[in-house]
Amino acid sequence: MQNIRNFVIISHVDHGKSTLADRLLEITKTIPQGKMKPQYLDAMDLERERGITIKMQPVRMKYKGYILNLIDTPGHVDFSYEVSRSLAAVEGAVLLVDATKGIQAQTLANLELAKKQNLVIIPVINKIDLSQAQPDQTARDLANILGIDKAKVIKISAKLGTNVDKILELVIKNIPAPKINKEKPLRALIFDSAYNSYKGIIAYVRVMEGQVKNNEKIYLIAGKSNGQIKELGYFTPKLTESASLESGEIGYLATGIKEPGKIKVGDTITIPTVDNEIKLLPGYTEPQPVVFASFYPQDPDQYDALKEALAKLKLNDYALTFEPEMKVMLGRGFRCGFLGSLHAEIISERLSREFGLELIISQPSVVYKIIDIKKKEHLIYSSSDWMDFSQILEIKEPWAKLEVISPSSFLGNCLKVLESVEGHQIERKYISEERLILVYEIPLRELIVGFYDNLKGATQGYASMNYEILDYRKGDLVKLEILIAGQKEEAFSKIVPKDKAYEEGSKIVKKLKTAMPSQLFSVALQAVVQGKIIARETIRAKGKDVTASLYGGDYSRKRKLLEKQKKGKKELKVKGKIKIPPKTFLEMFKG
Repeated sequence: MQNIRNFVIISHVDHGKSTLADRLLEITKTIPQGKMKPQYLDAMDLERERGITIKMQPVRMKYKGYILNLIDTPGHVDFSYEVSRSLAAVEGAVLLVDATKGIQAQTLANLELAKKQNLVIIPVINKIDLSQAQPDQTARDLANILGIDKAKVIKISAKLGTNVDKILELVIKNIPAPKINKEKPLRALIFDSAYNSYKGIIAYVRVMEGQVKNNEKIYLIAGKSNGQIKELGYFTPKLTESASLESGEIGYLATGIKEPGKIKVGDTITIPTVDNEIKLLPGYTEPQPVVFASFYPQDPDQYDALKEALAKLKLNDYALTFEPEMKVMLGRGFRCGFLGSLHAEIISERLSREFGLELIISQPSVVYKIIDIKKKEHLIYSSSDWMDFSQILEIKEPWAKLEVISPSSFLGNCLKVLESVEGHQIERKYISEERLILVYEIPLRELIVGFYDNLKGATQGYASMNYEILDYRKGDLVKLEILIAGQKEEAFSKIVPKDKAYEEGSKIVKKLKTAMPSQLFSVALQAVVQGKIIARETIRAKGKDVTASLYGGDYSRKRKLLEKQKKGKKELKVKGKIKIPPKTFLEMFKG
């Protein structure tokens, strides 16, 4: 057991984690040369296309008599909960920084998480082969942050394999062997899970204490459920059976449990006891969704298929939440909770690709709190939950601490983007002469739609951001209602700041005017706040020349037909019902 090393690779998005993992697999001969492919540990097509890691993937490698357990982690802020769980399963971390981009926001966020777990940090600069690389400057910045000599920073090219073997040498030399507690009762940390129709839910675990063998009965402390091991083993990276897993090892347990929700990331697996006195391993928290959106199948008959697909995704994405929701115009669907807007986007893509579902998706929204006149608190997940304004005493909304890292040359552009949204600056500090950090406090609703794209566009892709939820603060917000032909359409209503209600209302009705098909009668589109119409557009009636069949004759004949048409349109306007096609919803919910 003294020859085991457990470690992770952490970094910002697109700094080369997956490519580095590929080189480590090659050097250790874990994957035969003929079977090797780029981004080997990124199993999803979606990960390969976007060049990001969505699901962390463990692998067991053998090198010079040592067993090296690597967990490749996601780098995006929305998946930081998964990073924190994987850090709890290891003793060391390779901190990877792109020499062309320097230290980024998520680099610092993941470094802080690693420090909290008291992990040994191995600093590495990647992409030194590129012409625009600044390895010396980046190494100096990284050394300053870590408080070490810059000579201790390894400079590599994961693409070419330059100096990658030095990382393995330092992993063996600097990262301590896991503490062994074989004599204690079993305690294993779940850091991920997957579903298998034959074996049930497969838990990815780090055995902290004791040992576990095949066919043994197990108990999940937080999930309060029992199971029996159907199979266990290691990741090579395919599942490879073993007779047992012992303290200090990383592997998998086929639990035999098939009900989604019973296996929770961060939970502790132990043995059943009379009074279940064995305690949960420290660090377990329930990830709290901060962004909500409603998903509806375009085909109403696919409701059950959507429900089943969401349940399967939740097995290896514990942060996803969903509950049934009903909208008159959209039918049955689910209100889903996510850790951020990218998380929502990834889930919608997976539902489409892996399960063939065509969806209508509402605009993402944060959770608001309303204190009513009786001083009772209500959680508001969407505009449909909003209460009558006469019953509202106070409205609160979530705020976030935002960190933006940018080259100094783009400071002006960054400030323009930040000044275009609500919030205020807390701090401005320089990492080096060329790079600085801007720290702001900002309402979370400002971050979830379009902010990151605007920041990237203003800085030619060089700026990066990280945020953490702070607290709930008083907000001056109103419900913006949209009426179509006098009927309230809840799907298009939204919660907005009072001073931006006119701007948002005008934008929505103008967009609706182009997105909705014309009817046989004119249709009024109105934006309403607290009973007052603040913006309006009208879709003109479809034109039809009812006089086309007339040739000559008295003009009164034409006028009679036109009057009859006018009367018919008036009656239709009163009696007619508007049916909004799915295409309109899709158009309205796009960006």
